[in-house]
Amino acid sequence: MKSIGIVIPAYNEKDNILKLVKSIRKKLSCIIIIVDDSSNIDIQKILLKNKLKNIKYFNRGKKSGRGSAVLFGFKKLIYFKKNINCLIEMDADLSHSPTELKRNINYFYNNSLDLLIASRYLKNSSIINWPLSRRILSKLSNTLARNLLGVPVNDYTNGFRFYSNAAAKKIISKCNKTGGGFIILSEIILVLWKNNFKISEIKTIFRNRIRGESSVNLKLIIDSLIGLFKLYLIKKS
Repeated sequence: MKSIGIVIPAYNEKDNILKLVKSIRKKLSCIIIIVDDSSNIDIQKILLKNKLKNIKYFNRGKKSGRGSAVLFGFKKLIYFKKNINCLIEMDADLSHSPTELKRNINYFYNNSLDLLIASRYLKNSSIINWPLSRRILSKLSNTLARNLLGVPVNDYTNGFRFYSNAAAKKIISKCNKTGGGFIILSEIILVLWKNNFKISEIKTIFRNRIRGESSVNLKLIIDSLIGLFKLYLIKKS
């Protein structure tokens, strides 16, 4: 029996969260965990006002990193649904489309995968409305990650992913060694690859956010680069 849960890490995403949750609900019946690192509880107020069910909301009170928010959410999913067999992470900014959920879940189950990545860099994928600077930075980051870590995937940094229960438990216990931000996305791939989990990719349409501001900044970029080299050393050890 399929048991599915979605973790949505959020930081100042009150303008997007309601539309995202309602879109997910139209496509899928599942438990949703929202891990909010905002300094306010605006998202919680929105959820309560709209009486949305089967949603668990957690506010950590400060920005502690997207990656650590996902791991936190996975721990909660496994606690609430011990038999869960597909754990999903997706961004709160509407860059990942809920219309792809059912197709991706079917592909995940049909191929008995441990990690399925919605990859922006497959032949039939597309990126919409991203400025040239972000495209170049993302492409360079992924090229560097592939060269340093050597795992044969095309997209190390997209956070639209599907995990088996075993894979989720592995990354909860082994990841978060290089910082709590986006670098965990690459760390997860390396950890699962080294432990012989089955990884695959699927095409996706990635849309740049319309509302709100991206949390990506120079410090985060530098921290991610440092983290990549730490992962390289871990790989070699």
